[in-house]
Amino acid sequence: MPDRGGGPPTGPRIRVGRPSRRVRTLLMTLGVLAVLAMAFVMFAGFWTDWLWYRSVEYSSVFTTTLWTKIGLFAVFGLLMATAVGVNIWLAHRLRPPLSAMSLEQQSLDRYRMGIAPYKKWVLLAITALVGLIAGASATGQWKTWLQWVNGVPFGQKDPQFQMDVSFYAFDLPWYRFLLGFGFAAAVLSLIAAALTHYLYGGLRITSPGARATAAATGHLSVLLGLFVSLKAVAYWLDRYGLAVKSSDFKATGNWTGLRYVDANAYLPAKTILFCIAVICALLFFATLWRRTWQLPVIGFGLMVLSAILIGGLYPAIVQKFQVQPNEQAKESPYIQKNIDATRKAYGIDKATPEDYAGRGDPNRKAQQRADATTAASYRVVDSNVVSPAFQQLQQERKYYQFPATLDVDRYPGPDGKPQDTVIGLRELDIEGIPKRNWINDHFTYTHGYGAIAAKGTSVITDPNKGTVGSPDFTESGMPTSGQLKKYEQRIYYGEKTQQYSIVGGPQKELDYEASTGPTKYTSYQGKSGVSLSSALNRAAYAVAFGEPQILYSGAVGEGSKILYNRTPKERVEAVAPWLTIDGDAYPAVVEGRIQWIVDAYTTTNGYPYASRTTLGDTTTDSLTTNQRAVVAQQNQVNYIRNSVKATVDAYDGSVKLYQWDTEDPVLKTWMKAFPGTVKAKDDISPELRSHLRYPQDMFKVQRELLTRYHVTEPEQFYSGSDAWQVPDDPTNKGTSVVPPYYLSLKMPGEKEQKFSLTTTFTPAGRPNLGAFMAVDADANSKDYGSIRLLRVTGTVQGPSQVQSELNGVPEVATFVRDLRGTDSDIEYGNLLTIPLDGGFLYVEPVYARGGSANYPLLKKVAVAYGGGKPVFKDSLPEALDAAFATTGERPPETTPPPRDGTSPPTTPPATGDAAVKAAVEDVLKAYEESTEVLKKDPTDREAYGRAQDKLDAALDRLAAAQGRPRPSQSASP
Repeated sequence: MPDRGGGPPTGPRIRVGRPSRRVRTLLMTLGVLAVLAMAFVMFAGFWTDWLWYRSVEYSSVFTTTLWTKIGLFAVFGLLMATAVGVNIWLAHRLRPPLSAMSLEQQSLDRYRMGIAPYKKWVLLAITALVGLIAGASATGQWKTWLQWVNGVPFGQKDPQFQMDVSFYAFDLPWYRFLLGFGFAAAVLSLIAAALTHYLYGGLRITSPGARATAAATGHLSVLLGLFVSLKAVAYWLDRYGLAVKSSDFKATGNWTGLRYVDANAYLPAKTILFCIAVICALLFFATLWRRTWQLPVIGFGLMVLSAILIGGLYPAIVQKFQVQPNEQAKESPYIQKNIDATRKAYGIDKATPEDYAGRGDPNRKAQQRADATTAASYRVVDSNVVSPAFQQLQQERKYYQFPATLDVDRYPGPDGKPQDTVIGLRELDIEGIPKRNWINDHFTYTHGYGAIAAKGTSVITDPNKGTVGSPDFTESGMPTSGQLKKYEQRIYYGEKTQQYSIVGGPQKELDYEASTGPTKYTSYQGKSGVSLSSALNRAAYAVAFGEPQILYSGAVGEGSKILYNRTPKERVEAVAPWLTIDGDAYPAVVEGRIQWIVDAYTTTNGYPYASRTTLGDTTTDSLTTNQRAVVAQQNQVNYIRNSVKATVDAYDGSVKLYQWDTEDPVLKTWMKAFPGTVKAKDDISPELRSHLRYPQDMFKVQRELLTRYHVTEPEQFYSGSDAWQVPDDPTNKGTSVVPPYYLSLKMPGEKEQKFSLTTTFTPAGRPNLGAFMAVDADANSKDYGSIRLLRVTGTVQGPSQVQSELNGVPEVATFVRDLRGTDSDIEYGNLLTIPLDGGFLYVEPVYARGGSANYPLLKKVAVAYGGGKPVFKDSLPEALDAAFATTGERPPETTPPPRDGTSPPTTPPATGDAAVKAAVEDVLKAYEESTEVLKKDPTDREAYGRAQDKLDAALDRLAAAQGRPRPSQSASP
C-alpha cells in the first residue's frame, strides 16, 4: 500500500520474518548435534559399565540388574500411565453435552478452547510424564523384586503369626511397595479425573444447582472406593508389620516387635479398622447405583473417627492403665521373644556367659609365671602403631606408601608353625611422584611393589641387626625377600589405588627402582582391564572420565588397556551389589599371588522381633576415625551373616566370591537371583583357608548386642542391672571405644593357643572389668566362630584403671621425662587382656617416638596381673618375671578399685579412736554425697556408682579402724 502520509521519507524497512534457510539449517544442525552429544554421554556411561563387567567376567550381574530395572520401569511406568490416562479419557468421555451458562463455565471455556486442538498431545504428555516418574521410582526396587521372586524359606516362624521369617524379609517389603504404588496411582488418577471433570463441567464449585453430574459422581466414587480398599489392605498388612516395627522402649532402648499394647490393642484395632475400611469401600462402590455421596461420606467419616479412637486412643488407654502399673510382668513374655529373636538373628544365641573370678591365686606365682609363657602369643608389635616404622624403613621411594593401620595375619615361622605376623603392602602413592603430569600419573607410575611383613611377637634386640626396638621383618627389601614364598609382587589393585591407569600399550611402566642397578620397566601382562584399541572405547572413556587426551594421545595405542575401580571394596561391591562389605580388606600371599581378602555380609532389617542396629555406629571405634573404613554408614539391620568370603587378586584384579555360610537363606536367595556368581565353599583352597579369619565388623556388631543380650531372663533384662558397655580405648586420647584385637591365646580349659579376636566389657557406668569376650577366628578350626564370654564375678580393674595406674608408676614418669629430654615422646600400644589361672593378665607395649628415629620404637613393656601394681620393664620376659615375682592379689582389707580409675591407698589402715572418728566422718560424708547424687539425677548411674564406691571405701576404713571384718553388705548409716 503506498504511503499516504506527508511525513519525511523513511529509511529502509527492517524485515522481520522467518530466518533464512542457511540460519535454519545451522540451528537445526546445532540442535541435532546437541541431542547426539547428550545421547553419547548417556551411552558412554552405559557402555563403559558393560565393558567393565565383561572384563571382570561378571557380565551376568550387569545384565540381570539392567533387565530387572528395565522390566520394572516398563511395567510400573505403563501401569501408572495407563491408570492416569484411562481416567482422564473416561472423565472427558463422561463430560456433560452442554455446559451451564455461568461465569465459572464461561471462564473455563477459554481453557477448553485452547486445549481442544491439542487434546491428544496433552493426554500423551501427562501420561508419559507420570509414567516416566513412576517407572524411574520403581527401578529402585530391583533388590526387593529379586528377593521376592527368588525368596528361600528361613525354616523359622515368628511367635505371633506363625509366618516364616522369609515373609517378613522378602515378601512384606514387596507388598508394601505394591501398596504404595497403588495409593499413588489412585491419588493421581483421582486428581486427574477431578480436574478433567471440572474443566468440562462435570464438577462445579460456584455454579448453582447440582455440584456434580451423576457420571462424575459415579466415576470419582469408584476411585475413592479403590483408595479406601487399598487402605483396608494397608490395615491388614500393618498387623504383620507389628512384628518388625521399631519403637522406643524406656526399659531397653531400641525395640523391635510386638509389645503387650501391640498384641492386645493395636492388633485387634487393625483388624477392626480393616473391616470398617472394607464396608466403607463398598459404600463408595454403591454410588454407581445410588448416585449420592451421603452414605460413603458418612462411612468415611466413621472410618477416620475409628482410626483415631480405636487405633490411637484405645492403645494409649491400655498402655496407661494396664501396662504401666505392672510393666515388667506385662512385658516379660514379649521381652523373652525379643531376646530369643535378637540372639538368633545376630548369631549370638550360643554365647552363654561363664562365671570367672578374675583374680588368680596369689600362692601360685611360680606356676602362673610358667603358664604365662604359653598363655598367648603376646603381640607386642601393635599393627595400629608401627606403620610409620614400615614407612620409614621399607618405603624405598616417596611414591610408595603403607596403610595407617597394618593387618594381622598368620604365616609359618622358621619352625613351620603359624606365627602372628604384621603385614602391609607397599602401594603406590600418586602424591609422591617426583614430577606430576598426565603421562606419569596414568601411564608410568601404575603399581605398587611388594608385601612387607614383620614378627608380631618380637622386635629387634640385637643392635647389629638393626635399630633396637624396630620391627623384626620377615619379608623386606626391593624386590622383597624373606620367609614368604616366591610370589607376584606387583600391586595394581589396592586399598590406596584410587586413580585409573592405562597399561599394556606403547608407553612403558616404571616397575621398580632397586637400591643398586638400573631402573626396571615393565608392561602389564594381566588379563584385567578394558581394551582401548577401538576408537569407540577410547571416545567412551574420554567422555566418562572427562579426559579428552584418552581419545587422541599417542601414548594410547594397540594393546592399551584401562584399569579402574581398583580398590578391593569397590570391585566386590560392583560385582555383588547385594552384599554389605566389611570396612577392612586385608592382604595375604596365597599360592604365589597377593590376594586381598574381603569379608562380605548378607543382611536384612525384616527379622521379626530382632532389635535393629545401625552398622555405621556399631562398627565405629578408635581406629575408624582416620585409619580404616566404617561398614555401611547408615545401614540399619536386624539380621547379619558373614556369608561370603571374597578375594581380589592384587595383580590382575580378578574377583572371586565364595559361599561361606552354607545355611544362610538370604545368600541362597541371592544365589538364585544371580546364578553362577558365588563359588562353593569347597572351592576354597587349603592355603587360602589358612588366611581366612573372623571379621572385625561382624565381631563389633555382636559385641555391641551382647552388652545387653547376654542376659536371657526377661526380668533381669528389663531392670538393666547386668548391662555392660564396650570401654573407651585407654591408649587413645579420644572417647571412641576400644577396637577388638587379633591374638593367639588359650582360653580357660583349652590346651593350645587359638587365633582369636578379643575384646573386654565393663559394667554400664563403671570402669572395672565386667566381662571378656573371645571368638575363635581360625577358619581351619572346628570351633570357628564360637564365642566365649567370661563374666567377671570379682572386682577386677578394667582397662582404663590399669592404664591410669600405669601412668602413676614412678618408672613411667622417669621414662617420660628422659624421653622428652631427647625431644621424643611416649606412645602406648594395644592393651592386651589375657585370661590366666582365674585372673587376667594385662600386657601393653610402650613405644618411644622422635629423636634420631622419627618412628615408633618398642622401648618398654608394661604388665599387670590379678589387681597387682603394673610393672614397667625393658622386655616382655622381664616384665612377666617382675609381675609374678613381686605382685599378687591385693590384700583383702584394701579398698576395691574405685570407678573413677584412681589408685586406692596401699598402706595398712590406721586404728584407734582418732582413726575411728575420721572413718565415721568419711562414711557420713560419702552417704550425703550419694543422697545428693540421687536427688540431682536419679538416672546418672555413673555418678551414683562413684559415690557408692566412696561409701564402700569409707565403710572398709571404718571396719579396719574398729578391728573387725567388713560385712558383705554395707548398710546406710
